[in-house]
Amino acid sequence: MTTFLRAIARLSLALALAPAFAVPLAVDQPKPYVQLQHPAWARNATLYQINTRQFTPEGTLRAAEAQLPRLKNLGVDILWLMPIHPIGEKNRKGALGSPYAVRDYLAVNPELGTLADLKHFVATAHSLGLKVILDWVGNHTAWDNVLVKSHPDWYARDEHGRFTPTPWYDWDDIIDLDYGQPALRRYMTQALAYWVRDVGVDGYRVDAAGLSPLDFWEQAARELRAIKPVFLLAEWESRDLHAKAFDATYAWSWWDAMKLIAEGRADATFLYPYYAWNRKFYPREAYRLLYTTNHDKNAWEGTEHEIFGAAVEAATVLSFISEGLPLVYNGQEAGNRRRLAFFERDPITWKEAPEGELLKRLIALKKRNTALWNGADGAVMEPVANSMPKQIFSFVRSNGRDKVVAIFNLSPKPADVVLKGDRHPGRYLDFNGGAEVKLEEGAALSLPAWGWRVMVQ
Repeated sequence: MTTFLRAIARLSLALALAPAFAVPLAVDQPKPYVQLQHPAWARNATLYQINTRQFTPEGTLRAAEAQLPRLKNLGVDILWLMPIHPIGEKNRKGALGSPYAVRDYLAVNPELGTLADLKHFVATAHSLGLKVILDWVGNHTAWDNVLVKSHPDWYARDEHGRFTPTPWYDWDDIIDLDYGQPALRRYMTQALAYWVRDVGVDGYRVDAAGLSPLDFWEQAARELRAIKPVFLLAEWESRDLHAKAFDATYAWSWWDAMKLIAEGRADATFLYPYYAWNRKFYPREAYRLLYTTNHDKNAWEGTEHEIFGAAVEAATVLSFISEGLPLVYNGQEAGNRRRLAFFERDPITWKEAPEGELLKRLIALKKRNTALWNGADGAVMEPVANSMPKQIFSFVRSNGRDKVVAIFNLSPKPADVVLKGDRHPGRYLDFNGGAEVKLEEGAALSLPAWGWRVMVQ
């Protein structure tokens, strides 16, 4: 008899001899993987990033505040302000430096305005039903951060005992913090809490979130949510960040896949692994940030028009219609075609543009159609089989109340495609033109190069 079978025999004998009144063995019920609750106001939200330095000709919080009614009219919900803290001068890059080289976590950059200006901005946003999150740089500081003198022991050191930038990056204007120091963790948590409790901000976008310990962010998130519901976005791509700390993470791999498709180096099936992993590996509650551009992409890799070319509209629509939290970077609604300078003043040129109207319509559709809501509040994507799978990406999102069928031609060639299966049949309104459309099994559609169709019930 094997060891395993002998163990089973002993257990069977023990149960047989046990008194009739014995209490059955208790089995612990597993806790849900995601142990945080998203703010109710985030369930169908669209995020809007403000590069305050370039957002207006003045480059100030007061000037940005004057644009809030316009953003409200656009339909966005959560405003992400790039770092508002004073910028380091030692080893500064460019004339103005990087806002990600923080000199003081408890102060406002005087180039942007005053603490009173920030409080007024937040209060005005709240009065319009908008939320405000700050960009938080927790992994590193400027070389001349106030903590360098007061707490030099809170910093990482190289093999020679010197302050050190983050290894393998070209971030020589910053130095790394050491989260092995309990006092640093306490200071950072208190600083995060200060802006939420005393200034009224509604959360954070955390820069390079995965470069700081996960257990720190989990503890900090607990303390912030004890103050009020907050929204936390991690600039990182990891399932574990969603368990207790972050509402949302970046979908870097989605952007990379779309870029390869737009460049003709991959076909529509290259998106399949992303959506398969998003469904099976990430919890349903996770919000994944989808975007065609942001401050990093725009400054260092090119505008969304440079990156995606003729595919830019299809990529933009897919970022709203598929599962994810969509991001609008300031200037997209004006059709911005410039790479904005990062270390200098380079204000956006504002004008009316067709991109703005499309974004406004997409935001409104996401807000009212519950199948498109974020995370578990929205419907899962189910693939719709088609006759040209390497060229056409098609799916349905349906929750019993609302339904959306989407078909994307992710190629530079026109397509006559036939939809297969029983997931898509029904009557819809065409998002592109508003006409009623009846889709039947075997429905045939013609799409131009990089064309798309979205049908809504």
